[in-house]
Amino acid sequence: MSPATSSPTATRRLTTAQALIAFLAAQFTERDGERHRLIDAVWGIFGHGNVAGIGQALLEAGPERMPFHQGRNEQAMVHAAVGFARRRDRLSAQAVTTSIGPGATNLVTGAALATINHLPVLLLPGDTFATRRADPVLQQLEVPWAGDVSVNDALRPVSRYFDRIARPEALIPAALAAMRVLADPAETGAVTLALPQDVQAEAYDWPVGFFAERVWRIPRGRPDPESLAAAAAAVRASRRPLLIAGGGVRHSGAQEALRALADATGIPVAATQAGKGSLRHDHPADLGGIGHTGTAAADHVARTADLVIGVGTRYTDFTTASGTLFAAPDEVRFVNLNPSAHDAAKLGGLPLLADARAGLEALTGALTTGPGAPFRVDPDYAAEYAEAKKRWEERVDAAFAAPDPAARPSQTQLLGALDAVAADADVIVNAAGSLPGDLHQLWRARSPHQYHVEYGYSCMGYEIPGAIGVALAAALDAPGAPEDAPQAVVWALVGDGSYLMLPGELVTAVQERLPVKVVLVQNHGYASIGGLSRATGGEGFGTAYRFRDADGGFTGDPLPVDLAANAASLGVPVHRAGTVGELRAALAAAREIPGPACVYVETDTGPKAPAAPGAQAWWDVPVAETATRDAARAARAGYARASATRRPPV
Repeated sequence: MSPATSSPTATRRLTTAQALIAFLAAQFTERDGERHRLIDAVWGIFGHGNVAGIGQALLEAGPERMPFHQGRNEQAMVHAAVGFARRRDRLSAQAVTTSIGPGATNLVTGAALATINHLPVLLLPGDTFATRRADPVLQQLEVPWAGDVSVNDALRPVSRYFDRIARPEALIPAALAAMRVLADPAETGAVTLALPQDVQAEAYDWPVGFFAERVWRIPRGRPDPESLAAAAAAVRASRRPLLIAGGGVRHSGAQEALRALADATGIPVAATQAGKGSLRHDHPADLGGIGHTGTAAADHVARTADLVIGVGTRYTDFTTASGTLFAAPDEVRFVNLNPSAHDAAKLGGLPLLADARAGLEALTGALTTGPGAPFRVDPDYAAEYAEAKKRWEERVDAAFAAPDPAARPSQTQLLGALDAVAADADVIVNAAGSLPGDLHQLWRARSPHQYHVEYGYSCMGYEIPGAIGVALAAALDAPGAPEDAPQAVVWALVGDGSYLMLPGELVTAVQERLPVKVVLVQNHGYASIGGLSRATGGEGFGTAYRFRDADGGFTGDPLPVDLAANAASLGVPVHRAGTVGELRAALAAAREIPGPACVYVETDTGPKAPAAPGAQAWWDVPVAETATRDAARAARAGYARASATRRPPV
């Protein structure tokens, strides 16, 4: 971090809110010599806790100094900011301001999503009076045994940094600490500065040095020589190495370094949800997704690997198939390249603490120019995984194929139609339901940012606001581009259950004229959880959107809701598609519409409909240990067999 110098005695008299906005406007990140605004803009919904503080300060600063976006739901504003930060490779973030009470507590879900995914967002919720002169205020939570607690304390466990600014001068160290965390690749996530409404409006004589430009340099930490040598030795000793690309590859901009390693060594690459797209789908070493929703090719190699190189991954249960995927417990070893010591130590692996790009470059150098002959995998191993990749691509072709244009499309045929329409620069956004699994298995990512599936928190409702954030970030990719230049279209793929969570941000897409294209899939309920419920003995209970039957269950006719009409009522042009042919035409037409559009399709979910291949690896969802129903008893027996294959934690 490098602040500009100024007179130590000069001051500016501003309110705390005005000072905060002026400070945020002067913060920058720098990586590889390129500078970016750290806080690009502020999202806000105003109430009595922030309208006269942060709201007035934003008005006074103006859009050139600090742009403002108007949201419709506080959780959705955080999702939009997270989508923006991910698209910007965490080099820029956005802030979210709310009133006290429900506005503040609506931030919690979005904050958890940001922190779990290691994505930066600055939260500025209003708070109750620091002076207590109005106590209790409207919407205040009274805690009889703790006078200093407010609803904002619910944000503590889901924030990487939290502070309550009880005095104006306390903002100075708190704001600096907040920026440090936001810019730290290993520590970043949600950062919360709770702002009592009286303190927001209070004036103070601020040292002008507080407002000087600061550049938070993001270093590319390089591995220490001893750890690098040990990692290279582990690779050289391996016969069946596999590299797992996590989100850290993308955040670091390490795609070219990953490709160079794969080209030089022939080590195959599988990807987590966050890392998918790190290699183009047609690269010879790319095996696609790994884990419970992975490809047969990737999961076969994982089961027989004697060395797993995890790059920028947290090794979640979907990636490891709940500890059952790496099936050679006495043989397989792990090398974990990660800037986070916590993640680098997982699975008893050899930690290689480094930035993903710097670490991959160093490892490639050690394997190609280090002691002994350059390392390359055995030709038989390369031929084996190449054949597995070829067989899987044939399964993708079959899942995408839709020879009858008059038939109702299945979900995989929908993806095939979208694959034919989407350009390389387009982005696919999804988060929840059955679509993440189908996308992880089947989508052929053609550019580094095309695949944007939020699966760290798998938060229903993320898709539309997340796509808005992506679209705002994509607009910054080519500054000064002519107005008629083609925009990167952002496709928000959302099921009916997830759509009903946060459809209101379509109004924001209309207001901002963003090229967000919503593909709204109607399948009358929670299809993914319905399938999981049936697989675990729950018989689909409570997962369908249907009328109650005579016995009180939800097994009657589908509900007569019209989600396409709902989207149209929010100002979005809607194309309805009932057949494969209509779907293809609707997707192509939606892509050409300036601004937002929606394609509504009811998919074929029947037993004969083309579908994605089943799960290629297990996922641990505990099943009732004792039950009276046959479905649950049968599911428990299967659960016992699968869980017995779990590898030890170290």
